[in-house]
Amino acid sequence: MNREEKAQYIDNLTAELKEAGIFYLADTSQLSVAKINDLRARCFKANVSLRVIKNTLLAKAIDRIEDRDLSELKKALSGPTAIMYAEVGNAPAKIIKDFRKKTERPILKAAYVEETIYIGDENLDALVEIKSKDELIGDIISLLQSPAKNVISGLKGQGGKIVGILKTLSERA
Repeated sequence: MNREEKAQYIDNLTAELKEAGIFYLADTSQLSVAKINDLRARCFKANVSLRVIKNTLLAKAIDRIEDRDLSELKKALSGPTAIMYAEVGNAPAKIIKDFRKKTERPILKAAYVEETIYIGDENLDALVEIKSKDELIGDIISLLQSPAKNVISGLKGQGGKIVGILKTLSERA
């Protein structure tokens, strides 16, 4: 790669990082070609983009980002690095965890999920548990519906005791 190509690559990578709300850095070294292809297929099915990247070029792209401080990610840039872009915060973590049932790699180096940086493989379980935006909205809706359901079931249930109490109270007035 000549200087112009590297500069263009860094510009493109910088733009990708600025747009990405979620990306993971992983070590996929020591995986055979067949296993890498299997990992890529799993990523494709989960709508996760995976590609191997040079650490020096990624570090330069990180330095160019001004609106977010990603400098902490540079600590994880040693050895071979693959970057995984995703729309759902826990999708790459689930892929890594599932893939490691059969092999020791990939190893999570770092992750950037919605303004939060995670460094180290020990964060993998926490990242798997992160809920997506749709899951959180569903939880909030079910919490909001719960009190209304309790009132309705109270009015319907137990032979209409609440209805009888309300009727008695309204007759006293």
